Amino acid sequence: MRKYVGSMIGVDQGNEEVFSDFAAGGEMWTGHGSRERRKTVSFAESFRSVPSVQVSLSLWDMDQGANVRAEVVADKVSETGFELVFRTWSDTRVARVRMSWMAIGEVRSEDDWDLY
Repeated sequence: MRKYVGSMIGVDQGNEEVFSDFAAGGEMWTGHGSRERRKTVSFAESFRSVPSVQVSLSLWDMDQGANVRAEVVADKVSETGFELVFRTWSDTRVARVRMSWMAIGEVRSEDDWDLY
């Protein structure tokens, strides 16, 4: 558990299209086996320390001919941003994916200052 004492807390959020492979015949739609897509997200302003990031699917357009298999994660989280990651495997066919995210963490205040 992260505890914030006497700090300003910031919340940033968004909704990002990660890919749309159906129309172009992309790998997520036509491929088989392990597949992954990443999208870099930059925060509106930097956090003071690495924030907690939660991600979820806000749109998924999957073929009904196979099992739906998906993993969604936030990776490489830093004070300035992170990567949305969508993974699938086997014969799952994914036409498009949009993911929502929320970052919560410490932000700098006007009262913060550095001596050196």
